[in-house]
Amino acid sequence: MANNTKAAKAIDARGLSCPQPVFLTLKAIEEGNFPIQVTVDNATAKANIRRMAQGKKFNVNIEEQGEDIILTISK
Repeated sequence: MANNTKAAKAIDARGLSCPQPVFLTLKAIEEGNFPIQVTVDNATAKANIRRMAQGKKFNVNIEEQGEDIILTISK
């Protein structure tokens, strides 16, 4: 099931080690342009971003496309 929602902010965090993907996502949340689409390529980044966003009471949709993991964060 493809997510066809156009992201207000897209972050490509593939190849980055934690905590960098989390910091990039936090910066985007602070900017307030939703939805935010974050693309990562490892389970640790996926789990950390999901935990952080849900802890701040945002909705997180996760879609896996091959090696890529796409997290869409919305209010």
